[in-house]
Amino acid sequence: MKKIYSLFSLFLLVTLGYGQNKHTEKADKLYQGYQYVDAIDAYLEVVDDNEADAYVYKQLADSYYHLFNIKEASIWYKKALETTQDAETYFRYAQVLKSEGNYDQANAQMDEFAKLAPNDQRAKAHLANPNYIPELADITKTFEVEGVDINDGEHSDFGAVLSNDNILYFVSTRKTSGKEDAWTNQPYLDIYQSTRDENGDLSTPKEVSELNTIYHDGPLTISADGKTMYFSRDGHSDGTFKKLKSKRVKVAQQGIYKATLVDGKWGNIEALPINSIDYTVSHPSISSDGKTLYFASNMPNGLGDSDIWKISVNGNSYGDPVNLGPKVNTSGKEGFPYISEDNILYFASSGRQGFGGLDIFKYDLKTNETSVNLGNAINTTRDDFAFSVNTTLKIGYFTSNKTGVDQIYQAIPICQFEAIALVKDQIKNTILSGAQVTILDAQLNEIAAQATDTSGKTRFNVNCENSYTINVSMDGYETASFKVAASEGEDVKVHADLKPINEMITETEVKLNNIYFEFNNSNITNQGALELDKLVEIMKDYPEMKIMVRSHTDSKGNADYNLKLSERRAQSTMQYVISKGISKDRLSAKGMGATAPKIDCKSNCTEAEDAQNRRSEFLIVKD
Repeated sequence: MKKIYSLFSLFLLVTLGYGQNKHTEKADKLYQGYQYVDAIDAYLEVVDDNEADAYVYKQLADSYYHLFNIKEASIWYKKALETTQDAETYFRYAQVLKSEGNYDQANAQMDEFAKLAPNDQRAKAHLANPNYIPELADITKTFEVEGVDINDGEHSDFGAVLSNDNILYFVSTRKTSGKEDAWTNQPYLDIYQSTRDENGDLSTPKEVSELNTIYHDGPLTISADGKTMYFSRDGHSDGTFKKLKSKRVKVAQQGIYKATLVDGKWGNIEALPINSIDYTVSHPSISSDGKTLYFASNMPNGLGDSDIWKISVNGNSYGDPVNLGPKVNTSGKEGFPYISEDNILYFASSGRQGFGGLDIFKYDLKTNETSVNLGNAINTTRDDFAFSVNTTLKIGYFTSNKTGVDQIYQAIPICQFEAIALVKDQIKNTILSGAQVTILDAQLNEIAAQATDTSGKTRFNVNCENSYTINVSMDGYETASFKVAASEGEDVKVHADLKPINEMITETEVKLNNIYFEFNNSNITNQGALELDKLVEIMKDYPEMKIMVRSHTDSKGNADYNLKLSERRAQSTMQYVISKGISKDRLSAKGMGATAPKIDCKSNCTEAEDAQNRRSEFLIVKD
């Protein structure tokens, strides 16, 4: 990912350390001026002249790292680390190894990093959970990913943001006729737009010429009404840069600028007061109400190389920058914030545990809980960043370097809702913590299970288009089942009031809900097992109790067949209870076929009457 690292990672001037000498003077000047492509050539000359040491290897590795050339960075970090290096070098090598999929080797480098920087947040996270990759892979998929046909293929395209009037803005290095960035020998970024039609197809991109200069322009954010834009711009364009006379280098920082739409053209461009010649301010994202602007910066008093910040916006007045703190920022790099209409902050980070390179995370500003990795449906071993989502139009976009070139992908939200179960004692109306709650799909396959917390609740994230069943069980209580219908995204709360088991015992029988079997089958189903578990608990509580299981069918079908089917079902039911530790001497079974209907409707039974006749009875046997 060449271009993005010239904007995202090159926040801080490099301080030259040990190993500098007359052989590296030319290369060091290029490196300090962020001209990594030329710096690499200069350092390689030192290697060819047999004048290289660990310092040169490290500088080469860092240069390739900034250009996201994983293969070469890996080679030179390995050579550099034959000699002890600073902590950050071990961290960067670990990141490179993750991008290559070498997680075991990456862990070894993180171990060294943690020894040298034990108080670093990244080190603490590693030591607490070094083998986190399987957990990330198990994250529930929330987006379907598809390609888009506007990518150039050879040049970087990223930072796509869709306005509410279906204009997709993004930045690209595709214009090859202009000036090139000396840092990377690549074209400068320009802002482009494409129109999205009702089928979701995108028109051929065109340059937004009134916003572009001969230097970097973008990425950007658009207001909800589509009339105000905040975008990043290279300080060279308006002369706000520092001259390093000793190095004959002009160093400009990224700043944020505001533009307004006038008669279909962007104009009235003005710099924000938070811009500086001493640090970068970039990657803007405006809230839907237009009152808060989020951005990335390496300004003083941050937590790491670059952090996510915010300022209040009131017309042309702006508040002081506020750092979002450790629930978002780390001692690594964070950037590309995007604030959604429902107050979810999406951002990219290299400082949190991920799959490699930059990963995309989300942080719910409503709950203020910890940031969450979006999982491997979105993130890869390469750089993934610049995530945005238009919740009104139900479509998102992000950028990935997984092909070796920054490309834009669309992320289609998978509609989900939260099924919440609140479990109480039916008689006392008291909360029941520790109850086992299981959620099943429409085919009664178990999806997940967990116990209720101290508030008597469990929560499951499920897809909108499906229906579900929630089963709730607890020792001493009757198991209960509840249906959860499909939703359009609204959370569903189930009030699960459990009936104490002693309420199920009468003088003559133990009353269970019907034991269901699949059609023409005698195997115990998941649903049937939940009911029979109640009987098991009761028989354990009453060790003298003996039960006869009687199974009935409806009147449809051959009488002899029905009798044999009911006998198999009665035997299957009895065997299940025996398998749970109840002595076979306390159980007997009998199939009744259709000989003892609950409703004597004979051949004219309705479906409801047939359902009542298809039943199992659990009779208490008197000695």
